[in-house]
Amino acid sequence: MRGPMIPQHLTVRRTQSADIPQIVAIERESFPDPWDERMLYGALASYPGFFFVVRNDGDVIGFIAGGLEDTGDGLYGHIMNLAVAPQYRRRGIGTLLVQRLEQQFALSGAAAVQLEVRVSNTGARQFYRHLGYREVFQVVGYYANTEDALVMMKQFRF
Repeated sequence: MRGPMIPQHLTVRRTQSADIPQIVAIERESFPDPWDERMLYGALASYPGFFFVVRNDGDVIGFIAGGLEDTGDGLYGHIMNLAVAPQYRRRGIGTLLVQRLEQQFALSGAAAVQLEVRVSNTGARQFYRHLGYREVFQVVGYYANTEDALVMMKQFRF
């Protein structure tokens, strides 16, 4: 997969425990119901190979957390969380993170990737559609405030 050009001062790497406090700060700026430290440490412990950060001169400016799920019919990637610090949005960093995670899913044998997004989050829905994801069904009352979620999927073509 070919992604956007990475400016020299940006690096993408697997998340480390020391990154979690900066990730928590991005979470709080990004979501009405952010994951807390416990949830983020849990995701890192459960899926260390599928949790990445983008750093700008040592500071975490974005992250993506995913997991690999075996449904019995096959392996699927699941994007569980993605956020970029507000001042760095709309610069290709989210795309970079999704493409890096998709690469890891493909290397792990996943046939597709899925995610959930708020029905009201039109910007995120458009972002994922641009990356090849399609809305497949709606989950009523998925979020803490009872807002519905759209499940979006992308099939890998090998």
